[in-house]
Amino acid sequence: MSTPGDDVKAYSERFGTAADRMDMYRMGKTQKLRRNFGFLSIFGFSMILLSTWETQLGSAVNGINNGGTAGMIYVYIGTFIGFSAVIASMAEMASMAPTAGGQYHWVSEFSPKEYQKFLSYMVGWLSALGWQTGAASSAFLAGTEIQALIVLNYPTTYHMKPWHGSLMVICLTIICGIFNTFLARKLPLVEGTVLILHVIGFFAVMIPLWILAPRTPAEEVFTSFMDNGWGNQGLSCLVGILTPTVALIGSDAATHMSEELQDASYTLPRAMMATAVFNGILGFLMLITFCFCLGDVDAVRASPAGALYPFVQVFADGTQSIGGATVMTSVLITLSVFCCITNIATASRQLFAFARDNGIPFAKVFAYVPPGWDIPLNAVILTLVFVSALSLINIGSTIAYNTITSLGVCALVSSYMVSISCVTLKRWRGEPLLKRRFSLGQYGMAINAFSVLFLLLVFVMCFFPPEPNPPPSVMNWSIIMYGAVMLFSLIYYYFKGRHVYVGPVKYVRKDQ
Repeated sequence: MSTPGDDVKAYSERFGTAADRMDMYRMGKTQKLRRNFGFLSIFGFSMILLSTWETQLGSAVNGINNGGTAGMIYVYIGTFIGFSAVIASMAEMASMAPTAGGQYHWVSEFSPKEYQKFLSYMVGWLSALGWQTGAASSAFLAGTEIQALIVLNYPTTYHMKPWHGSLMVICLTIICGIFNTFLARKLPLVEGTVLILHVIGFFAVMIPLWILAPRTPAEEVFTSFMDNGWGNQGLSCLVGILTPTVALIGSDAATHMSEELQDASYTLPRAMMATAVFNGILGFLMLITFCFCLGDVDAVRASPAGALYPFVQVFADGTQSIGGATVMTSVLITLSVFCCITNIATASRQLFAFARDNGIPFAKVFAYVPPGWDIPLNAVILTLVFVSALSLINIGSTIAYNTITSLGVCALVSSYMVSISCVTLKRWRGEPLLKRRFSLGQYGMAINAFSVLFLLLVFVMCFFPPEPNPPPSVMNWSIIMYGAVMLFSLIYYYFKGRHVYVGPVKYVRKDQ
């Protein structure tokens, strides 16, 4: 028999705090998802999704080739500063309008009236593309890390084929799908638990390297650059910006879970900022450790496992033990899998929100929340299908991870640029902003403007190939894929989208 206290708790879990209900009412949205996340669980969710120190290791090959150890360190510092400003800007907007729609909702509310509908629609597609591709990127990382581990343990008997990697990605996607459907209500508990592994795993990897691995002299670490044939060291370092960017991007992840978060307008921005600080520090410490323990770069890249993921060979060389390297790599693979779980959750919620506003084909199907599930089941299924389909790129490309990652980064960066630009313009014009419980105050204009300029640089550089004059198999084809999706969205908008999509601002209650 339930007590009044149990009824109050159940109501709070379903509809959130008074502030949550007021935010949803102001934005004209109906609460359909269960608010079962608190600060710790959403902080864990964000920490695991960004997985900065793990992703920094997984994507290091691009930074090693373009910039070398010195370039990786200095570019990371600059990228961290840039994304700190971006995250602060996003956190303020999240406090003003905590909705699963995120960027496309903010653009709809904050952009000039005559551009609200079209800009919001395009940003919705960009955000959807970015997160769907981001989920594929995290699944691809976990799947191919398993391949590298097999190569390390069976260098002569295992003959690696591209389709092996694709198959592993699909298998991992199915596992992640189970967590996002049948075990969806356990996600807050899982995220809090995995957060502990995220921190413990960091020390489990770093301490053995500092104790056992031979050290590269500090002078060499901080002064060794590599231009990879570009003929300009600065350009080469900027091409390598993809490595720290993919490790630090994703500040809007928690935003897309905001309709499942208690007291979202207060908790969300603080969780975003805390994630930026803690993950940024862990990522930098692991980068320094990796650079000091890297050893002979050419030898690492020439090894079978190192050609896929240099950190796997660094673990083996540093510990002088295949078993030790296997355990350390297994920690990263486990965390990469949980990163994929959170990516799929975020991607499906963003897709659900955009479908709820009629932004995509078959909107009613993907905006549907089955009774008793409390999750956008069809949006989750579509995300799983999309991730599996993108994994097939690996069969025809030797740098599939780089292409998929570049596509996701460019799409998300585009959505960040437009949304932050809208707030910057409002500040420039002296127009009032919405009430918020997290404010940048007098520094808001400077932080917003710096964020936009930084994102513009990242956007341009992420379309560059990993080397000059690349053959087709090494070319970064993300520009083609990005353009194709944008072209499709424009065609759909012309024939149907503009007739059914009005933008979230139309549902906002102006008197609140």
